[in-house]
Formats: sequence, structure tokens, C-alpha cells
Amino acid sequence: MTTRDRLVLDAPVRGVLDRINDADAGTRLRVVVAAPGGYGKTALLSEITNTAVRVVDDAHLLDDASLRALAAEPLLVLAHRPWPRRAALAELTHGAVVVPLAPLTRDQVRELLNAGKPVADFVYAQTLGVPRFVERLGAATEVSADVLAAFRAELDWLDPDLQKFLIAAEAGAGQRLDLLSALLDKDFDEVSDIIEAARATGMLAEDGTLLPLALRAVGSLTRTERRIAVRQKLAQLQLDRGGPVLDLVRPLLDTGIGGPVFVAAAREALSSDPALAARLFKASTGGGTPSAETAASWATASAMAGDLDGALRLADQVISAPDSPHRRTAAEVAAVALAHRGQLARSTELFRWAATPYAAAFAGIGLIGTGHLFEETPPQPPTMLGGAASLMLQGVRQSVAGAETAALSTLVRASSMLEPAGGAVLLPDSPAALAALVALHCGEPNVAESVLDRAVENGTGGVLMSVRHRLLQAWLHMLRGNLAVARETLLSVRGAFEPRDWIFAVALEVGVARRNSDLATLRRTWEQACEAVLRHPVDLFSLLPLGEFAAAAARLRDQERLAPHLAQASALLRSLGNPPLWAAQVHWGLLHAAIIDENSAAAEEHAAALAACRDSSRYCLILSGAAECWLDVVAGKVDADRVEEAARSLHAVGLWWDASRLAGQAAIRTSDRQAMVRLLDCARLLQGRPVSARRASEAADVVPVAEDAGKLSDREREVAQLVLEGMTYRQVGDRLFISAKTVEHHMARMRQRLGSTSRSDLLGQLRHILG
Repeated sequence: MTTRDRLVLDAPVRGVLDRINDADAGTRLRVVVAAPGGYGKTALLSEITNTAVRVVDDAHLLDDASLRALAAEPLLVLAHRPWPRRAALAELTHGAVVVPLAPLTRDQVRELLNAGKPVADFVYAQTLGVPRFVERLGAATEVSADVLAAFRAELDWLDPDLQKFLIAAEAGAGQRLDLLSALLDKDFDEVSDIIEAARATGMLAEDGTLLPLALRAVGSLTRTERRIAVRQKLAQLQLDRGGPVLDLVRPLLDTGIGGPVFVAAAREALSSDPALAARLFKASTGGGTPSAETAASWATASAMAGDLDGALRLADQVISAPDSPHRRTAAEVAAVALAHRGQLARSTELFRWAATPYAAAFAGIGLIGTGHLFEETPPQPPTMLGGAASLMLQGVRQSVAGAETAALSTLVRASSMLEPAGGAVLLPDSPAALAALVALHCGEPNVAESVLDRAVENGTGGVLMSVRHRLLQAWLHMLRGNLAVARETLLSVRGAFEPRDWIFAVALEVGVARRNSDLATLRRTWEQACEAVLRHPVDLFSLLPLGEFAAAAARLRDQERLAPHLAQASALLRSLGNPPLWAAQVHWGLLHAAIIDENSAAAEEHAAALAACRDSSRYCLILSGAAECWLDVVAGKVDADRVEEAARSLHAVGLWWDASRLAGQAAIRTSDRQAMVRLLDCARLLQGRPVSARRASEAADVVPVAEDAGKLSDREREVAQLVLEGMTYRQVGDRLFISAKTVEHHMARMRQRLGSTSRSDLLGQLRHILG
């Protein structure tokens, strides 16, 4: 049974139908069913059972003589489309009973199809309830090629102007009378008539747009060359009027045509979809050589989309062209690309050469970043980018001048100023990233977290900056000891990193592995770390990774390979007057490298450097105190009160993992049982683990376990798992805040209980137990 056999009629229509079927032969009754094609006129006429009634379908196709002949019929029912309007038809139907046919409602579609809500909703969304198209689509959940093919006869039957209008409507210009008038070469009245004729087909919705199903049919069944020709002409007409052309041009990509309309469309797409803009700029050339203006804009789009190779290639072409007014724009693009490539010095040279207001501010930031003091204040245009660039330069300058609080405030304001621009700006670095770096260097983790979260939410800097923001978020998690979250965040941005992002990504791998005492991963990642450092010249904004690499180099006894880069970092800081904000974190990292290497002289040297700047800020004071305390702990001098105070201070400035480790290291080095328990409690609390869990674990360590070879205590399982991962007893102790001797006792107890005859036998049994 088809949908036509299950006609859905509302009460008023059913009432008229009953009146027709009940009429006597001598009754004079004239009924008109007027509706666009596909609204169910023929189906309604088939419901008439009164043989005395003269039924005429498609009355709009009759000539005037035939229509006048019907005037003598006493019982007459006519069905016709509202277009074309015929004077004879209007005269014949004057005073008649009109049966209004409307599209089906969503519920009527569901009733007609006897289908579930998802199916009915899909069908209604495609057809907007036009009965013919509901029947054509049926209880489907997708539009098949056969459904679209059923439109072919209807489309072929239409006259050329109506076909061209439908193609224009499919392109989104169905309501633009000015464009349609020029496209069809008709005046507005004639265009209105064509639109009415289109409405009469049933393929237009109430608002004059094509029904979704008809839209797909027109796009699928119209000859490609006709659609291209219509869109081209519409786009050119729209361009001539200064209107938007992107929606008209987008479908013409990859057709091999080009021209100015593609350039205009690319400029429209640049801020919202730079990758699409780059494709449109490429298409505009038609395979030829772009003009300098187009190449410069294309380079901008490529850079914003993250294609730095393409951006540099195009920018270089423009810069090499003599006397081109677009060379400075191209130089700015190349400078941005090189900044992301980690070539800050070369980037700065290009910014200085470009000599535009924005470029001058970014050049100043680059000069400071490469160790050159810069005191100028280049004037900026009164735009969001101009204001942000000026504040970025001011903030970086304040950071090396000792005004830490002012620097952070200035950079946060710069980040807020640029938020409305989202991804529509091309930046060598974002104010959010610089603010986060300053915040991390001066112990303001909450500020770093806030500014990075907002930058990610607003898409500041677009694709080009998104990875940097996420990596800095991961760095913050690592410092807080949230190592699993840091790793997950790092994995979420895996891809082809640019050198500046790669050095941070590898440093995160190294830092997480070191904090997890994962020597295997540390060794595996170390070669990447050495390569990343080689690819990225040292600058002020990449000092954090160097600190992580220094600690890893000490753990792997490979300090020699990193030494030249650390020397460059020291020289850079000296050239800037050893600004405490930037120098303190470097000395903190090198202090830990020296402790790992058991190089007490170097450790004391870095502790002295921290002490020298302790009066410059609260952060430096905390680091200096913690450094002195740590050296005492390493020397076996544990003052529990002092250690706890230092650890809690480190935690307060965002160094949560360091804080927990200091307390843990002190706990395993003290001979005072009460101090050990207290420091272990402190370590676990700073690590985010409840003390109650420690108490239960401690009890498991000392209470005998049932003599069952398949059971281990929770603490024994922890120890066994870490030993199986390849850690030494000392590394296991460091992780669990217990001594290496205690780890050895756990292993001996497990060996005795399991009846193992050797270490290899014990490890094999543990692997079996732990799966």
C-alpha cells in the first residue's frame, strides 16, 4: 500500500469531500482544489465517488474554450496549480468552494508512513511535508540516487528560464531579485512570474527557498557545466555589487576555473577558515603564477592554516619581487613563520625590515627574546592587534626589568584585548602564551591556567597557536604532578610539530618520564630531546625545556651534549642583566640536575645564584629557601619543620611535584621515626593523596598477610609493579616515599612467601600474579 492509498485529510477537507459525495444530481456545486504540484490534488479527486460530479484535474493546462465549456456543469470539481494564472479559469472558479491543501505536519507524516519518530523527522526535514515528496522518499533514513532520479522528468519538463531559476536557487540566490533579473535578463515583474511558476511546482518552501530534497535533486541532476556557468555569473554579478561571494564560489573549487571572484571569496574566508582561503587563492590563479598581491594574501592564509612551508615559499616569492608594494606584508608573514620554526633571530630581522607598526612591536619582543635590550615604544594603530602588540612588548620589557607583577598584568591585559579576534590574527606568539610563560616563571600557576583556558576557548591565534597553548597547559599539569593528565594533553596534540612546539613537547615527554622514574622512556626520548635542542636556537622563551633537559642529562650521564646550549642560555641571560624572573627557574632546574649528578659544588653554585635574587620577588625567595633546604636534606641534615615549610611554599607557587618530592626525600633520610611519618604525611598531602590511604598502606606493610602464595598486600603490589617496570630499589623508594632498604625487605618477604628460588623466578611469579 502506497502513501497515496493512505491519504491524510484534515477535518475541513474531509467535510468538503463528504459534501461532494452526498450532492444530488440536480444540485449546483462548484469546488476548486488549488495547490502547487505534489500537494495531493489528484489523490483527493480519487476520493470522489459521486458519479454525478464532473471532475477535472490539471485545469490550468486547459485552453480558454475548454474552460468556458465547463461553466454549464452543475456539479463541478476542478483541481489546478496556482500558476499560470488564466483569466478564463479565474472566471470559472469565481464564487466556488475552495479546498485548501497544505503540506503535511510532522505528526501527519509519521501517521502516513506508520514509522518511528526518527524516520518521520528525517522525512519531514527533507520534504517539509509535501505529500508527493513524502511518498517518494518513503520510510527512508537517507536520500538514495533512485529518489533523486525521480525528479528528472519534472526538471526536464520545465522551461529554460525556470530551470535556470532553480539552479540559481540551489546556489542560494533564489530571493535576490536584482541578481535574478540580471541572470535571466528579465525585468522584476517577469522574474516574479518565474518565481511563482517555481512555487507552483511544489519544490519551493514558504520562504522561497528550495525544499532540501529538491535542492539535492537540482544539484545532482543539473548538468555540471550549466551549474558552473550560473554560479560564475551570479558570483560576478554579486562581486560587481560589492556583496559576499563565498557561498557562491565555494562549490566551484576544483573545477579548474579561477579569476577575481575567487580572490574575493578567499578574503571573505580568511578570518574564519584560512585553509579554505588558501585553496581559493590557489584556485584564483587557474594554475598560473599569482600576482604579488594575491601571493602575499595566499601566504597569510597558508600561515594561518598552519602550512608554514607554503607560507614561506609564497612570501619569499613576493619579497624577491623588486618594487612590489606587498613585500612588507610578505616579510611579516615570513617573520611569523620563522618565529614558529624557532628561528627568533631571523624572524626579528624580517620584522625589522618590514617596518610596519605591528612588525616593529614584534621585532622588539624578538630582540629581547634573543638577548638584546629594547627600550623603544613603536606607535601602534588603534586596533585590537595594535593595542595587544604594544602591551605584549611592554610586558616582555617589564619582565626583564624586574617588574614581575606589572609584566604579568600587562600581558594578561594584552591577552584579554585580543580575545574577540579569536583566530583571525596572525601572530608570532600569543599574549596568552607569553603571559603563561611569565606566570610559570614567577610562581603564578592559577594565572597561567586561567589565561591559557581562555585562549583555548576563544581560539586565540587560530590553528597556529592552538598547539602552543595546549602544550603550556600540559606543562602546568606536569609541574603540579598531574602526570597522567599532562601526558593525555600532550597526546591530544600529537602531530607534525613545528620546532618551537616540538621542543616543549619533547621536554614534556622527558619531564613526565623523569618524574615517573621511567628510565626506559627517558632513554628512548633523549635522542629526540638532543635533536630538538639542535633545531631550536636558545631564546628567552624556551628556557623551561632546557631545565627539564638538564635534569634528564644528569640522570642519563650525558651532560656534555647539552652543555653548549646551557652556556648559550647563560650568555643570553647575562646580556639581559640576569633578570630574576627568567634566571631563577633556570637555576632551579640546574640545581636539580646537579643534585641528580651528585655534584655538590654545582648545586651550591646554583643555590647561591638563587640566593642572590631572593629579594627580587616572593617566588625567588621561596626557591632560594627551598634550594638551601634541599641541599641540607641531601647532606642528611633534616629539619622537619623547615622542610615542611619549604615544601608547602613550593606547593603554593605551583611546584606541586617538587614540593612533594622534597618532603618525601627528607622523610627517607631522617632517622627520627616521628619526623618521617610527619614528612610522609606532608608529601602525600601535597601530592593529593589522603593521609588515610597512607595509614592503611603502612598497616599493610607491618601486619602479617595470610600464607597464600597468590595474595600480596597493596604495598607489595605497588613495589612489585614498579620493579617489574625496570626501576631500581632506589627509584621505587623515591616514587613511594620509602627507603630503598624497605623496598628490599618487601622483595625478600615476597620471595620467601612465594617460595622463589632466585630473583628471576620471583620476577616470573610476580608477572604471573600481576598479569
